Amino acid sequence: MIAMRALLALALIAMTMTAAQAARPNLVMGMTLEPSGLDPTANASSAIAEIVQYNVFETLTKINADGKVTPLLASSWESSPDLKTWTFHLRQDVKFQNGEPFNAAAVKFSFERAASDKSSNKDRRLFSLLAVTTPDPYTVVLNVKTIEPDLLFMLGQATAIIVEPKSAATNAAQPFGTGPYQLDTWAKGSSLSLKAWAGWRGAATARLIPRVSFRFIGDPAAQVAALLSGDVDAFPRVAVARSLAQFKADRRFQVLTNPSRAKTILAINNKRKPLDDVRVRQAIAAAIDRKAVIEAAADGYGVPIGSHYVPGAPGYVDLTGVNAFDPVKAKALLKDASYALNFPRPLTLTLKLPPTPYARQSGELIAAELGKAGFEIKIENIEWAQWMSGVYTAHNYDLTLISHVEPLDLGNYAKPGYYWGYDSPEFNKLYTQLQNTPVEADRLKLLGDAQKMLARDAVAAYLYQPLWITVANKSLKGLWVDMPIFVNDLAALHWE
Repeated sequence: MIAMRALLALALIAMTMTAAQAARPNLVMGMTLEPSGLDPTANASSAIAEIVQYNVFETLTKINADGKVTPLLASSWESSPDLKTWTFHLRQDVKFQNGEPFNAAAVKFSFERAASDKSSNKDRRLFSLLAVTTPDPYTVVLNVKTIEPDLLFMLGQATAIIVEPKSAATNAAQPFGTGPYQLDTWAKGSSLSLKAWAGWRGAATARLIPRVSFRFIGDPAAQVAALLSGDVDAFPRVAVARSLAQFKADRRFQVLTNPSRAKTILAINNKRKPLDDVRVRQAIAAAIDRKAVIEAAADGYGVPIGSHYVPGAPGYVDLTGVNAFDPVKAKALLKDASYALNFPRPLTLTLKLPPTPYARQSGELIAAELGKAGFEIKIENIEWAQWMSGVYTAHNYDLTLISHVEPLDLGNYAKPGYYWGYDSPEFNKLYTQLQNTPVEADRLKLLGDAQKMLARDAVAAYLYQPLWITVANKSLKGLWVDMPIFVNDLAALHWE
């Protein structure tokens, strides 16, 4: 009888806990990396957009989970037939979180700020092509110097957020946007919280979760533990592939596998000798078994790629055979280059690994494979801030392993001074032609040619397209199934 009462008591406690979890008003989300600031126009880290895009800050257009573009701060738009003039009509029921009005002047300020010589916006090139005029307080006209066929998509990315002019300089620490959430607290090194903003235009009808906290957990084992304990309710892009069977078998959780537009690459500093020689770069690419890297880095959740483009994207060309895994060829290429350029073998290079699990988990494998081809790889584990300042900004590296998550970033190869140091007049000419071709079929062909050129030049060792994993409480609804960009669309989430 006592045992039966004990079992009934335990069952009652479990039922109570389950009901409480389902009804909990707030939300805790997990993130692998902590951003250094909250202004996505000032820093290229995707972790910033994971917190603020569509939540604190908004854009003229919105990129949805299916990749389609819909109105956000712009209620509608039209373009000229040659795609060189775009007219945007703005919403008139919007204000900034500090009480200032949202209008055409704020859009003009935001885009001209992004284009200025002092701008650190990673899409500065795009904004430098725009001439902004404001015929009235709620109309913005963009005259584009050269055609940008994907302009509507790019205006929905984090680099195109509309900022409030008076507070723009302090957005990294105290952001004021037009979105449904505003910054509440930030415990550096631990967590950050957003609270629903009562002044948001949709607050009266939306089912906004009152408070959303982001916990920064880099270690995969700690990510698993946080989910299992209930300390974290949802973890998009979580590094728990090895524990998926456990989560799938647990009725408390839902598991989503999200296709991405991300490209995981072994970036090569093309400016450094002898890495400026295509034979050395081809040797690096041929020495690496992509499938083995996918197993080591992502437990099999990835698709091999051969250029800076992924399956499923318009105009994709399968180029995995261009620099296919071939250890014999890798040795021969490096030997040939060493004779021609008079450098010793093994060739010593440093591989700088950011703290992301995929990099740390596969770094040793990549170093070992390159070692068999005649390279001596010295691994250096660095923190994210060091990667941003030393690798991305100062270009102080030989090799680094990184995922580029932006869907439309081929233009980085035509960007002067970009961190991988690729400077090809031939590619620049091709990319300019691509951007100025209005007919989609012709543009897709040129897009294929651009992919082929990058593979031919072995600008990087192109490894795989990640398949992101989201593990969440089964009662949380509204999570993105597909993931064309890195965001957490909090206004779409609610507890069942």
